[in-house]
This record gives sequence, C-alpha cells and structure tokens, in this order.
Amino acid sequence: MAYASKKEEESGLSSYYNNKTTIIQEARVFNDSPISPRKCRALLTRIVYLLYIGETFGAQEATTLFFGTTKLFQHKDSALRQMVYLAIKELATTAEDVIMVTSSIMKDMQPNSEVIYRPNAIRALCRIIDPSMAQGVERFFKAAIVDRTPSISSAALVSSYHLFPLAKDVVKRWVNEAQEAVSAKSSSSFFAGSSSGGYLNFGSSGSSNSGYQPIPSTSYITQYHALGLLYLIRQQDRMAVTKMIQQLGGGRGGGGSTLKNSMALCMLIRYAAKVMEEDPNMQKQILEMLEGWLRHKSDMVNFEAARAICEMKNVNASQLTKAIAVLQIFLSSPKSVLKFSATRTLAALALTHPAAVASCNVDLENLIADQNRSVATYAITTLLKTGNEASVDRLMKQITGFMSEISDEFKVIIVDAIRSLCIKFPTKHVSMLAFLSGVLRDEGGYDFKRAVVEAMFDMIKFIADCKEQALSHLCEFIEDCEFTKLSVRILHLLGLEGPKAPQPTKYIRFIYNRVVLENATVRAAAVASLAKFGVNAVDDGLRRSIGVLLNRCLDDVDDEVRDRAAMYLKVMKETPLADAYVKEESVFSLAALESKLVAYVNDVDARAQPFDASSIPKISRAQLAAESTRPSTLDLIAAPATKRASASPPPPTAAETQSAYLQQFAEISHFAEYGAILNSSAKPAQLTESETEYQVTCVKHIFKEHAVFQFNVSNTLPDTVLEQVVVVMQPQADSGLTEDVVFQIDSLTCSNSPGIVYVSFKRDNPQEYTTTSFQCILKFISKELDPSTGRPEEEGYEDEYQLEDVELSAGGDYIIPSYASFSSEWDRLRSGATATETFSLGAMESIKAACDSIIELLNMEPLGGTETPNSPSVHTLQLSGLVIGGGKVLVRCRMTFSRGQGVTLELGVRAEHEGACALVVSVVGG
Repeated sequence: MAYASKKEEESGLSSYYNNKTTIIQEARVFNDSPISPRKCRALLTRIVYLLYIGETFGAQEATTLFFGTTKLFQHKDSALRQMVYLAIKELATTAEDVIMVTSSIMKDMQPNSEVIYRPNAIRALCRIIDPSMAQGVERFFKAAIVDRTPSISSAALVSSYHLFPLAKDVVKRWVNEAQEAVSAKSSSSFFAGSSSGGYLNFGSSGSSNSGYQPIPSTSYITQYHALGLLYLIRQQDRMAVTKMIQQLGGGRGGGGSTLKNSMALCMLIRYAAKVMEEDPNMQKQILEMLEGWLRHKSDMVNFEAARAICEMKNVNASQLTKAIAVLQIFLSSPKSVLKFSATRTLAALALTHPAAVASCNVDLENLIADQNRSVATYAITTLLKTGNEASVDRLMKQITGFMSEISDEFKVIIVDAIRSLCIKFPTKHVSMLAFLSGVLRDEGGYDFKRAVVEAMFDMIKFIADCKEQALSHLCEFIEDCEFTKLSVRILHLLGLEGPKAPQPTKYIRFIYNRVVLENATVRAAAVASLAKFGVNAVDDGLRRSIGVLLNRCLDDVDDEVRDRAAMYLKVMKETPLADAYVKEESVFSLAALESKLVAYVNDVDARAQPFDASSIPKISRAQLAAESTRPSTLDLIAAPATKRASASPPPPTAAETQSAYLQQFAEISHFAEYGAILNSSAKPAQLTESETEYQVTCVKHIFKEHAVFQFNVSNTLPDTVLEQVVVVMQPQADSGLTEDVVFQIDSLTCSNSPGIVYVSFKRDNPQEYTTTSFQCILKFISKELDPSTGRPEEEGYEDEYQLEDVELSAGGDYIIPSYASFSSEWDRLRSGATATETFSLGAMESIKAACDSIIELLNMEPLGGTETPNSPSVHTLQLSGLVIGGGKVLVRCRMTFSRGQGVTLELGVRAEHEGACALVVSVVGG
C-alpha cells in the first residue's frame, strides 16, 4: 500500500473514489445477497487506505462500517476473510461495542479451522478484547504460541507483545511457551496445505484442514518474535535476562546458539550489550560471545556484534582489533549497505579511538570516489579524524570536488569534521579557512551555513593567526546573509573581537550597513555591536564617530533600535555604566535565577519585599555559552548515538529539577511554613548498589531553619509490595539538629516506583552551619502479591535495609559556586571578614591533585583558569562562591610543592560575613 501520487490526488475521479462519504454509502454491498467477494475486497481496501493516509471516521461511522464488515464472516473466500480481519483490526480502536464479535473471531482460532484464518483471527482478537478478558483467552494463546505453523506462532507472539502493557500478570504466565518457541529446533512453514485454492485460496469456497502437512521453515522468524516477548517479560529481572543471554548465546564462542534466525541473534546481541553496559562485571564474558558472533555466516550478525564492541564503555585498542577487522572487510564489499554501515560505525569510533581506526585508511581512501555519496562522505569524515597533517591538503582538494553533489546534511558532517581538524592541526588553517569561506558563498540551508559559521568562530577563538582574515570573511558574508540568527551572532562576535583588532575601523562600515539595510532584529544587534566599538575605543575620534552613527539610529522606526541607541549613548558618556553594561564579564546563572524567581512568585510573604538578586550565583560568559550551546551536529550525525541512548529522554536541566522539587514541596502543606529553599543537592546521592532489590537515592534541601532529606525509594521486585516505608536517620551526637517530621510511603510497588520519603530536621541554631553524618536504615513491611488477583496478601513481615551514610557537608550543601572578577571583588572585601591559615598537605602528590581536592571539597568556582597549574612547584588557586545566608566568599590558595613534604598551602579567605569565612576555614582544616 502506498500514498496516492500527486497526479492521482489532483484527479477528481480519484478524490471521489476515495471519499469517506462515498465509501460509507457504498458499504451497502456488505448486505447484498449473494455477497460479491471482489466488490467487498475493493471497498475494504479503500477503507484501510483512508485510515492509512490519516483519514478519521467518527465513532458512529466506524461502528456502522465495523458491524457491516462482520457480516462477511460467513463467506468462505479466503482473500475476503483476510481483508475482513485487517479492516476489523484497524476500525476496532474507533468503533463502539466491538467486543460483540469476540465469539466469531475465537471460532476461527480453533485448531480445526483453516490455517490461513488463524493468524489473522489472533491479531484481530488482540485489538478487540479488553484487559479483563485476557485470562479467558489464555488457553488459546498458549496453544498458538507453540503451534508448529510459523505464521500462527508468530501472530500469537506478536499479539502477546501488544497485550503485555494491558495485562502484564496474565502474559507473564506464558513465559514457558515463549521459551519453547524460542528454543525450537525446527519450525513449520506457512506455505503448505491441501486446499484447492492454492496459497491464498483465491476464489475457492474453502476446504477442510485435515490434510495439512507443515514443512520445515528456513527463516525461523518465530524465534525473533519469541525472544522479544521473553525479554519484555523478564526485563525488570537482570539476573533472568543474563541467564537467558547465556543460554541462547551458545557459550563462550557463541557458536552453539540455538537461535537460527539472524534478526533474533541481532536482538540478542543488543540485549547482551545493554547488560554489559549496566553491569561491568559481565563485560569479559559477553565480549567473548560477541567476538564469537563476529565469525557468524550472516553479515547482519557480524556487523551488529562489531558495532556492539565499538560502542562498549572504556573499550581499549586490543579489544577493538577483531571488530575493526570485520568492518574493514565490509569496506571492500560490493554491497553498498555494508560499506555504509561500516564507514558510519568507523566514523563514530574515530572520535574516541582514531589510532585504532587508522589501519583502515587505505580502504577508506578508495571509497572517496564511491558512487554512493553517503559512503564517500563518511569515508572522508573518518579520514579527517584519523589522517595526519601531511594528508590534510590532499583531502581538502578531494572534498572540494564533490561538495556540490551531496545534500546539506552530509555537507554539515564534512564541515564539522574540518572544524575539529582546525583545532588539531592549527598550522593548516590557511587551506581550511579558504575552503570554509568558499562553501560559505555556495547555496545552502540554515543548518549548513550555521555549521560553517561555527567552524569559523572556533578558528577565531583558538587560532590567533587567522582571526583577522576570518572576521573579514564573516563581514563579507553578512552583506548577503538571508538568515537573521546568523547575522545577529556574527554582529555579536564582531562587537567582541573587532575592538581588539589592529584596525577596528575597517569593520564599522560592514556593521553600519546592517543598520541601513536589514530588518529590525539585525539593526538592534548592529547598534549593540557599534556601542562596543565606542566603549572600547582608544581613539577619541573613533568614539565621536560612533556617537554620530548612534545618534542617527535615534530616528529608527523600531522602538527597540531607538531604545538601544539612546541607552548606549548614555553608557558611552559614563564609565561606571560602561563597566556594568558592556565590559562586565559575569552574568547570573539562568538555572539559579529561574528557580529563585519561581520561589519568589509562589511565596506570598516574599512578594511583599523587592526581589533580592544578591544570593543568585554568577557564572562567566564562557560558562553560559557552554551551558546553552547545543550539541555539535558532528556528535548527532557523524557520530550517531546508540539506540539505547536515543531511546532514553535527555536528562532534565538544573532549572527543571529545581522546579520539580518546588512542585513536590507545594503538595505538602507542612513545608509551606519553612519558606523558600535556599539550596538543593545538584544531583541525588546513591545510597544503595545499582543491582539491589531496593534502590534509594537522597536529595538534600536546605531551608532557613530546617534541613529536609528527600529519599527516592524504588522497589524492583514485581511480585512484592512494600508498605509503611520509612527511613530512620540517626545523626551524630551534639549535631545541633532535632527531628521535626517524617512523611512515609503508604504502599510501594514496582509499577508506582519511585516513591518519596521526607525526613525533616530543625536546625537548633540557624546562624550556624551544621555539618554531620547520619546513619540511615530503610524500614518497611513486605507483602507478597497474589498472582491471581494482583492484590497484596493480608499478612506480611517487617524488614529493614541498611543504607549508606548521608553527609551534611559545607561544600555540597551550604556553598554554591559563583563567578566573580577576582581582583576587584578581593579588593572590595578587604574591609569584610578575613582569615589566613597555613596547612601542610603531605599526602598530596602534586599541586594539580591539591587543586582538584580543594575545588571538590569547597564546591566553589575556580576563576581565570587557575584550576590548571602552570608550574609544578608554585601555584595560586582562586575560588569564588556564595554561602547561603552568608553572602559572597572568595578564597586564595597559595601552594608550593616539594618531594617528600607534599604541598604546603596558605589559605586566604575574604567574605561578607564572619560565619562564611569561618565555615571555609573549618572545611579545609577538617
């Protein structure tokens, strides 16, 4: 079935023929006597076609067609009956009272019915029944799963797969039958029978099935479907999945596997790779199985095993040898699909192991001239990552030859590969910049142009020798740029880098042209860029010229452009304003700003006071750019992520996490009295091993007078329910904390996990920063679930589970990293609280190790790149942060290193409040 062509859609006859109203009127043919199989088949085909292209039938229309279709059950024409089941299956989701045809469908599921009817009947029944009826048809499905006819067995397995989300407990009982289907030594084929109508019985009146003799199948497709169902049933039990892989994998070499179907083996390899990723202890055993599958007779299995090895975590060069050898053989295959899959996998692997992939360079160079441009693109991309400096110019010439022959998607891959190569071989920037400037003038979409512009941005940032030339190329590009976003970004860059150039005046003409010729968005960006030239100008004449240009912008038709021009004219006249609005290098952390604003808006009492921004941490503009920058297109296309990674949703941002915490607290009235959350843990702390039956993580929330511990508890046992779940916390003696309230989980099952237990402590002295550790025990009542009813048994038993200790520490809970201009802030805090202490860190083996330890301990922001020492013997580390309730704090760590004595540290602290200063000194002093 295919979409109608444009020519057919334009035809009035075709639109009438496939019109919904016409089809409903023609449904009268279902009531004719005698029934015409040909007319009914044609009408049913049109109904299914309309559903396929997105047409919808109302409930009444679908019901009329559905029950009209069921009248054709009595006819013996095999092809018509198959079409009836297809239409019933598609209409069942919309029509009403569909359950009434259950008995008719189940009649065709009987073992004595025609083989050709039974698979269709099973698929249709899966769509008709509701979850409460699943137990009533269990006997039929069990028998069908182990049937010798592949079409019947596969239909039952796939239908069971679709039934699983609706009736998990019932389908789980079919595990033995699924195991039998996946382990069958031989199965039967659908292509046999004694009916006189042949394979589909077209035009026949049907015949009995008594003479049916199934013949062995060579596809073993039933194993593929059975394996999928087995994994679905067992996926929550890692030990069962591991055992299944070991049984079906055929031992150490993978050669004795009972699986004969290539797709089933590929699926088993993916399950094995997932187990290996989750449990590193299984890596060695599964790697041996994967290496055995590299020698399988099926190319599909060879490739899947090779890809699984290439995507392993922490894989080394020796483990990659056999997989790369298989992919290298594929590179010389006459089949395009094998060449494409091999080059794509090698391109991804070259990002992390370029030396290992370099052995394939000769074969990859032969593919540059391949007729399939997708293969050629990936070959060049891989060569750009694995080649040496001498081969760059030769590769650039070959790339230029076919850039015009490939799509924008593959152009982006090439450009991003060159972008990485620029940083790797900066001495070759001349040829690469010439190539980028050339393709920038070519035709292309936004994604392609953005990739080229970002490549030039990187060259400007990392290669000082090409900065001036690259800026000139970008100036020429914005003269004829059709993409507003790119023009704005380039103008912003010109405002940052242009004033630092030897001749800044040559860029002003290009910028002012945008004020005259472009739309309002670009004009506003151009005004901001001009202002940066004016503020940073050394020459008074240039400053006056910029002022004249900005004065002309005061007459602009757009209010944003006029407002910016007026503001920047004022800023240029007053140095303090220029420092605050143009030269300031720090900005608010957007995630922290959002969470504080949400808390401010939701707190009725807080809204009576002006919003206080002093407690919001600041970050550098470079950090902001790193947080907001989308992943490189190279990572998304040239180095495709695994299916396992793409199937999972992206992790929530810090702002989304904070918003979720606020929403959870809003649902508990007791916490409303605590006020705003001052700080929450950046990420949950794991208190149990990942493979345990009960998994617990902890998030700490600090309030003005309270500390709340949020325990996320997950129950991984599908046949057990936990009731009255609570965490008992025992702090150290004289901790200064008093338990306030505990909120337990009433009932926790595998399906509603995770649940949340809250334990709140009151801080006896809110002015002090209490640090302590807690012993934690998970307590609950365990009850078994009745498999027949799905309800917990009346009697259970009390149980407890020891958790890891929870620490309330200074760095992780009271100090928030915040960017600052160190020299100016250090001078400003001269009159505040200060402290200087000297420490001997004899266990430290280097200054770098000491820097890493101090940053981790204090959880503060390193400034000016001081986290990376330039000298192995002497270094100064500068740190900045905010102490909740204690304001700004800066730390200066002067360190010297000598062998045998370790690191000697002079710790200097300046803060706005004495308590914050004492807190930092106490953390380092232990």
